Amino acid sequence: MPINPTPSGAAPLLEKVSVRAAVLDLLRGFNITTMFGNPGSTELPLFLDFPADFRYVLGLQESVVVGMADGYAQATRNASFVNLHSAVGVGHAMGNIFTAHKNRTPMIVTAGQQARSILPFDPFLFSAQATELPRPYVKWSCEPARAEDVPLAIARAYYIAMQEPRGPVLVSVPADDWDKLTERVLPRVVSTESRPEPRVLEQIGAALDASARPAFVIGAAVDRGNAWNEVLQLAERHNARVWTAPMSGRCGFPEDHRLFAGFLPAMREAIVSLLGGHDLIFVIGAPAFIYHVEGAGPHVPPGATLVQLIDDPTIAAWTPVGTSAVGSIRLGVLDLLARPAPAPRALPAPRAALPRAEPSAPMSTAYVLQTLAEVREPASIVVEEAPSARAPMHDYLPILRSETFYTMCSGGLGHSLPAAVGVALARPGARVIGLVGDGSAMYSIQALWSAAQLRLPITFVILKNRRYAALQEFAPAFGFRPEDPLEGTALPDLDFVALAKGHGCDAVHVGDAAQLHEVLRQALRSTGPILVEVDVA
Repeated sequence: MPINPTPSGAAPLLEKVSVRAAVLDLLRGFNITTMFGNPGSTELPLFLDFPADFRYVLGLQESVVVGMADGYAQATRNASFVNLHSAVGVGHAMGNIFTAHKNRTPMIVTAGQQARSILPFDPFLFSAQATELPRPYVKWSCEPARAEDVPLAIARAYYIAMQEPRGPVLVSVPADDWDKLTERVLPRVVSTESRPEPRVLEQIGAALDASARPAFVIGAAVDRGNAWNEVLQLAERHNARVWTAPMSGRCGFPEDHRLFAGFLPAMREAIVSLLGGHDLIFVIGAPAFIYHVEGAGPHVPPGATLVQLIDDPTIAAWTPVGTSAVGSIRLGVLDLLARPAPAPRALPAPRAALPRAEPSAPMSTAYVLQTLAEVREPASIVVEEAPSARAPMHDYLPILRSETFYTMCSGGLGHSLPAAVGVALARPGARVIGLVGDGSAMYSIQALWSAAQLRLPITFVILKNRRYAALQEFAPAFGFRPEDPLEGTALPDLDFVALAKGHGCDAVHVGDAAQLHEVLRQALRSTGPILVEVDVA
């Protein structure tokens, strides 16, 4: 979709204004009036005479700041603006910059730099290689050669961040640049999507029409690319079984749909087994495939053909087999829908129904998630980071609507608790549920303070199993026996009710299955943030 800047009402370009005024006016034109940051000394000049129409969202640690900005950008479908301190601030933020890179989140990261006049003397708190520090996890990074070029660099950064595949960018700005005089830069209309090559789409369309038993594998780029409805229509046209790709950070298909088959694990042999019996595998908006452990053998079942529609040419380049079309997911699927309808084919067998999870002491994660599914509204937004709960979540907490599920595509912890804050900021009035494991929560617990200060309607559900359970479950893949000790995975003595209240957030503990339904029901009605700590087995 093209970038549609709003008229800025700016004076003619030749009028000289401060770099600060030029950048703020440019951001207004891009509909960016919220800044996320944790400022240091070199960032202060940006905030002189801070305008009333801008909002500054403070986070208590730089990684938290980037996580909030990630959720905000994904939920608004526009680039977010982040202001970080120089080298050390960017260093603190790198974990979630990496996640933003994997999430394909458009984000303009500005980093302070010491004044140009003292850079030759290696001053305190300067960044020696400011443009290299965030690489390779930004699409572009720049420290403008002149102060007058800062607005142009911000403009270029925005267009690059918004171009598919989207992602974060970084601009390093010396502290004394903001007061220099420069010319205004007006926003432009720049296309952000490209149409896949018709010749390649024709091959994919013909393969779909000829297939007897097609399967779709849906990835994060479907919902990210605003293609949920189009992919649903295409799946129904072909009566294709639909799987979710491994490690997908978004939901791209209603999980209660008749055609939904389930979730693929990040293991080569397991993927081949689950897709067995299909003669065509159509991967839409996802890598083919993400693996987490070493595997062997074919990448698709014997006799099956793989085709792919992906917005990232880098992913298409390493896809090991098959045909890949590169471009906008939405535009590519629309072109496939424009083809004549194929011959009717029978519906595939439905997904087997699961037994209900029953209450126990301590509660199972499945029971907690089943209860949450029963009390939440389908339109509520789940922001998840509970790796050991991912399998029961897939079974007992179905996602039913577009733009109601977010998690990290990177596997790096510390994203989703602050991302829930960013999503809630971007979607006023929506109920946001931050579903987070106890180990994950401790990477970015400071986000509770931001949620409390902003009085956001977020229900944080902490699944407390007192360990890094994902590591213990993964250990057998590396030769550990059940009786072998696994160092560094126990998490005793964490009190999330106390931690939440210490950050100004309401909180309640649940250890009894009989109380869970009512506690969650009340928490989902709160007008401000509340944390529910739930003991699970």
